[in-house]
Amino acid sequence: MKRGTAAAAHLTRRRIDPAEVVNSVKDERAGGVVLFLGTVRSVNEGHSVERLEYQAYRAMAEKRIREIEAEVRERWPVKKVKILHREGSLPVGEISVAVAVSSEHREEAFEACRFAIGTVKHSLPVWKREKIVGGGELWVEGEPIREARTRATPSRESARKQVA
Repeated sequence: MKRGTAAAAHLTRRRIDPAEVVNSVKDERAGGVVLFLGTVRSVNEGHSVERLEYQAYRAMAEKRIREIEAEVRERWPVKKVKILHREGSLPVGEISVAVAVSSEHREEAFEACRFAIGTVKHSLPVWKREKIVGGGELWVEGEPIREARTRATPSRESARKQVA
């Protein structure tokens, strides 16, 4: 693990405050901070959604989040990274997941954040059940960002090393 990067992984039942998430990754050495927020949407696959219920295999999910953060730190020269995921019942519009990354340059911050949220959606043991307006419910599978978009491109530092 790089110096100055403490583990900041969480599952939470509390509301996610975007300002707190951004502040948790601010670093004077960083020229860029990227924040991704996933929210509960009102319509999915033609169904009007009332709320989502998130259930997690907590111990495994916490471990997996720490692994994702470690992988982000290994692949990009980030200063700080924070991943938060909600548990419980969330109404439409509520923030369900947050990923924030700070880095010296914006390019690495964007790439690292995209990778982190794609990996969270693809591999975190968190399940969601949609509560449909008017009754009914559906278990929903996560939809990862296309694989080609989550592949890391070399950071400036590693690209320089490859050229040298």
